[in-house]
Amino acid sequence: MTENVLDVLMYLFETYTDAESVPEPDRSALRAELERAGFRSGEIEKALVWLDGLGAREEDPAWQSPTERGCRVFNDYEVSRLDVEARGYIMYLEQIGILPPTQREVVIDRVMALDSEEIDVEQLKWVVLMVLFSQPGQEVAYARMEDLIFEDSVTEAH
Repeated sequence: MTENVLDVLMYLFETYTDAESVPEPDRSALRAELERAGFRSGEIEKALVWLDGLGAREEDPAWQSPTERGCRVFNDYEVSRLDVEARGYIMYLEQIGILPPTQREVVIDRVMALDSEEIDVEQLKWVVLMVLFSQPGQEVAYARMEDLIFEDSVTEAH
């Protein structure tokens, strides 16, 4: 099975967003479940580290939340990993109110933490959903993002 960290994360996301209650995080049980599902231990460990990074920014005293009036400029490394379409999609989500500046930065941070050389829009959508799902107070934005993705997939089918 050839998978990457995003495949492991997508599996976890799909499994636990549909669950009635989210279990307490038990790394060893989660690791065992992912191994039973066929994922390799290296990819599992990378996915767990990625998940740990979801809340790391708020705990970092050096990190300052972006202002609402600020303008985001992508650095060279971000440009090399996010094509024009992906960067434009991030800005689009911010403009329509789905991604406030703070969540935008978490999305960019988590996208950069993936092991893929280039991130396309479809991968980006999954990361946005995972970030919004994990952030308190982002339930409305999460629902809007889900609707947007569903509308996109219906439009593409026709």
